[in-house]
Amino acid sequence: MMAMTPEERGRAAEDVVAALRAELARLGVTLPSLRVDPLTMAAEAPYPLVELGRCNLDTAMRLVAVLRGAAK
Repeated sequence: MMAMTPEERGRAAEDVVAALRAELARLGVTLPSLRVDPLTMAAEAPYPLVELGRCNLDTAMRLVAVLRGAAK
């Protein structure tokens, strides 16, 4: 696998956050703080981190239900 430039890593991180947001929304789960961590976007290595953020109890319970359903 070829090494990614910082710009490519940043673009890939934004793309995966958008895809994750869309898939979670499709399943009825919204993580309001879902984003790329801006501090890790500035770092060279290893890669930007995805911040899943804080959510309320209802959202956490919905996420558990979705994950349990996916595991079956």
